[in-house]
Amino acid sequence: MVGDSRPVEVHLFAAARAAAGVDVVAVGAGSLADVLARAVQMHPGLEAVLPRCSTLVDGLAATEDDVVVPAGGRVDVLPPFAGG
Repeated sequence: MVGDSRPVEVHLFAAARAAAGVDVVAVGAGSLADVLARAVQMHPGLEAVLPRCSTLVDGLAATEDDVVVPAGGRVDVLPPFAGG
């Protein structure tokens, strides 16, 4: 949709949630790198955690920073988990 202004929801789990102090951050659409940079601007504590995290974009593993996150999309930030 042209001009779609719905936010991207960045869902934070475990250490990422602790670093940001929130569960969800709403930012504008763009590349995964842009979306995460906006989340860091809003919650600087994320910067130290993100390099260790995996990300999903709309439920699919995202390994490249140039993956497009559309308006209304979802990014999950998943720190490494311990346990079994």
